[in-house]
Amino acid sequence: MAAKKVVKKAKKTASKAAPKKSGKKVKKAIASPKKKAAPKKAQKKSITKPKKTIKPTVKEGLKSTKPVAEVKAKKSGKKDFLEVHIVSPKPEEKRIRKSNKKNFIALPPPPKIEVSNHPKTKVKNILISQPKPIETERNPYFDLAKKFGLNLTFRQFIKVEGLNAQEFRTQRIDILAHGAVIMTSKLAVDHYFRICNEMRITVPEEMKYFCINEQTAYYLQKYIQYRKRKIFFGHGTIIDLVDVIKKNKTEKFLIPVSDVHKEQIVDFLDELKITYTKGTFYKTVCADLSDIKSLNEYDVVVFFTPMGIKSLKQNFPNLKQNNVRIAAFGYATAQNVKQLGFRLDIFAPNPQNPSMSGALDAYIKESNKR
Repeated sequence: MAAKKVVKKAKKTASKAAPKKSGKKVKKAIASPKKKAAPKKAQKKSITKPKKTIKPTVKEGLKSTKPVAEVKAKKSGKKDFLEVHIVSPKPEEKRIRKSNKKNFIALPPPPKIEVSNHPKTKVKNILISQPKPIETERNPYFDLAKKFGLNLTFRQFIKVEGLNAQEFRTQRIDILAHGAVIMTSKLAVDHYFRICNEMRITVPEEMKYFCINEQTAYYLQKYIQYRKRKIFFGHGTIIDLVDVIKKNKTEKFLIPVSDVHKEQIVDFLDELKITYTKGTFYKTVCADLSDIKSLNEYDVVVFFTPMGIKSLKQNFPNLKQNNVRIAAFGYATAQNVKQLGFRLDIFAPNPQNPSMSGALDAYIKESNKR
């Protein structure tokens, strides 16, 4: 009897132990697919952290050259697209990378601009050498006028005239021999397509467009269907386009410019050893300022281009500056003020004020106290 009881107990223990073992096997079988899910995570990483510029089309239809901060897959109807969020560049990062090397080519420092120590008397009337903005738009100069009770006058000192087809042909530029165009402004876009229209040139769909900023890139839709074209844009400087220009080294670039332009882009392309053609599509000329009787009515006259200073000299050859203070934006404009024999009182950008409105604000604060 004792032996039978022992056998029964053994059977019970065996039957209880059996499901426990089978349960462990089931748990292992369930847990095993989690280990196989590792390749999916690897695929996700490859989408979210690309090593190079992203080739899939962006929702807006434009390609960007800046590093990508975040890429998310979303569904739009039946089709999937990649939504790309661009990291805006830091303003102090103005260096050109050499091909896969750690060393950099630093841009030369801007020349030092000295401002005169002319007595700072009260400022009431300001003449700004730009076209008058729309009053409904938020403008820093309107805010400045409200803050100090100023009288603002907007008057453009220069005007832009496009070259006609005959004048353009004298440069012997074959537009269709170029596979890429660098657009530095909306004016460049307008006059490029105007010349093509006057010369009856059909711009091919394969043409690539490299724009200095996003606004210029979107302005192209006035003339082309930009969703079907290869368009790249930077964030305000040609240096932002260094990566995509390097990738398109085999292309011959065309740069539509005015007769008065900055040589920075040319120096940049020479450094990268890019084949390019610089073509004058429009010119800047002095405006007729006969409607201004005397500049002595104004306390400050603000200039933004060297051509504006030239227009001042041409329209007022016998001007005695006296208490009229001249404000200049940009190094080339400031240097031209001194070259033409005028006194420079306000300069921007400077370390304290990167904008002209900021420089005027600081100057008026000090001068209107007295």
